[in-house]
Amino acid sequence: MPSLSALNPDLPLFARTGINLASAGLGARAIDATDEFFAPLARMLADTDPVFIEGKYDDHGKWMDGWETRRRRDGGHDHATIKLAAPGRIEGFDIDTAHFTGNYPPAARIEACASASDDLQDASWTTILPTSPLGPGAHHFLPCNSPETWTHLRLHIYPDGGVARLRAYGRPAFDPARAGDEIDLVSALNGGRILGFSDAHYGSYHRLLAPGRGADMGDGWETRRRRVPGHDWIVLALGTRGVIDRIAIDTAHFKGNYPDRCSLQAADLSGFGDDLDDAVITDSMFWKTLLPETRLGPDAIHDLREGIHDLGPVTHVRLNIHPDGGVSRLRLFGRPA
Repeated sequence: MPSLSALNPDLPLFARTGINLASAGLGARAIDATDEFFAPLARMLADTDPVFIEGKYDDHGKWMDGWETRRRRDGGHDHATIKLAAPGRIEGFDIDTAHFTGNYPPAARIEACASASDDLQDASWTTILPTSPLGPGAHHFLPCNSPETWTHLRLHIYPDGGVARLRAYGRPAFDPARAGDEIDLVSALNGGRILGFSDAHYGSYHRLLAPGRGADMGDGWETRRRRVPGHDWIVLALGTRGVIDRIAIDTAHFKGNYPDRCSLQAADLSGFGDDLDDAVITDSMFWKTLLPETRLGPDAIHDLREGIHDLGPVTHVRLNIHPDGGVSRLRLFGRPA
């Protein structure tokens, strides 16, 4: 029963349980930068791990997978602004200098602001990560103790250089004004997150809760072919406690490897504390049925409204796929409780 904590024991808690609000795949965007001579800012927000391609050059020099500025000669420093995928609270950062060995910045600082617009000329910026040392070719996991909700970040690098990836782990802020609306309770943009799974041999399992439809068969959760009895499963925490009225299961691009059937279980674990993912996963075996076994088909959105059991407000869901296969996206529509 692998949980994400068990799979990544060396990562800090915020990186194991938080949502990367600086993810381009979730909608984070590059706004501006003082310089992008060697590599554009947008690359720094990619969800994929940075790569190094030996012998690849472009018109400006060595091609690098990240954001890289030219060498400064004026005594100043470079900075870049990004818009988060959703307003949220930041718990920690990963400033990754992978493959930047002789051209990394020796230090970085991060500011944040809350703005309804991308016009930030009059924005009030707050330092949420003080100037911190960086090294070559490494992850730099740095905690952030800022309880406020932010929409934009500004990364300062001293004096110049390259950053392969910036990841800002945290929790999207739930707007209480939406309490009566139907929302996707498990969307990563609403705070939904994956706690653990039986198997995730193929694809990118974290994309199960991402917006939009999958771009290809690698853009979703896919298990290997089962050669033993049983079925595969994935356990999810909703972004906010709510009542589930409608379920959408998308098998986009899964044509010869979609699950034959699916079922869902759910529970209200409001009394559980944090950092108990392993206990939640064990408990999930005994949760009540939310959706009985239902047939699935290839490469289609299955909008399921009939047969959903009324369990009242729930906080966690377990998706079972029978016996194995791939699911591109899961949506759990309902009303926050």
